[in-house]
Amino acid sequence: MGRNDRHRHQRGNEGQRQRRKRYGGAKKAHLMEREEASTRVMNNRAKDRFTRSPTPMGFPDEPIQPSVFGLDWEVQPVPLGSEEVVAKKVVRRGEFGWVDDDRVEEIARFVDDLPMTVDQALSLRSALLQQKTVYSHGKLKSKAKELAKHYRNGTSIVDLSKKYDFPPMNVFRVVLEANGWSKNKIKDSFRDPASMKQREQEEFEAAEATDRVSNVDQSETQLRADLFEDILADWFEEQGVKLRRQPEMVKEQQQEHGRPVRTPDLLFLDDVTINGEPVAWIDAKHFYGADVEFQRKKMKKQMQRYIDEWGSGAIVFRHGFSDNLYLPGVLMLDASPLDLTRLSEPGPSE
Repeated sequence: MGRNDRHRHQRGNEGQRQRRKRYGGAKKAHLMEREEASTRVMNNRAKDRFTRSPTPMGFPDEPIQPSVFGLDWEVQPVPLGSEEVVAKKVVRRGEFGWVDDDRVEEIARFVDDLPMTVDQALSLRSALLQQKTVYSHGKLKSKAKELAKHYRNGTSIVDLSKKYDFPPMNVFRVVLEANGWSKNKIKDSFRDPASMKQREQEEFEAAEATDRVSNVDQSETQLRADLFEDILADWFEEQGVKLRRQPEMVKEQQQEHGRPVRTPDLLFLDDVTINGEPVAWIDAKHFYGADVEFQRKKMKKQMQRYIDEWGSGAIVFRHGFSDNLYLPGVLMLDASPLDLTRLSEPGPSE
């Protein structure tokens, strides 16, 4: 091989290495084929849960005589290609805060011709920012001394966040830690900002205002999530399905085990199939089910605990889901049949 041929060969290899990674996870069809046998086991575990000994967690001691429900649930998943296009639009370097009205309108115009809503796009943005935050944390920690030096020289936390592309609150944490603050002191100070000196108070307020990922106060988001769970449980009870809700299972498991062990949002005490698939439990997610690695791994770990106990179940996503999102033993559903009017009503803080 001549010198020019070798150079062309090297450039070709470099091009292959630098080839853009495919957006999202492995193709759903391939995963379904690969997991066919294990999914069958999960489905059988869901079907035999009423006759199993010992009885599964959360079931009454006396034998259950389950009613049978076969429900049809029309879903409208978002094409992966559309999610990929929107993903490139909704995340910007140095931008971790809540989206202002102008930016929302910009995103709305962008998705107008796509099979995604503004709410789905904003929820996708949140998932991507969470992943970006977690996966870049090691890099952030490695720059702690450099960031702390800039901070001591007067650069604000928000400016450091924009320059280095890390969430403001996480930047603030590593800066304070590099300046000698203990983790407990940081935690206590963030709970009581008035205990900090004036500059730190001002930096905290500015960082909180521009950070929706690492924000200390997520109470309003949790209130909406809890309400969505109630709406979902109410819907199934209106169909006549017997079930247990998460709060009562949490209380029961705290008494029996000292902590919650396995607490899906809904545990069915009847034999329920949805779109032909056995569903022993349901978890409600008040967000868009994006085909984003971090979110997918987090959900898989959580759902596996439920599958191990009761067999196959389902997730109902408030804002729909990607058509390529796949977890073995988990049926993906959107909120199409539900009346979500209560979610539009003003919350207690509005």
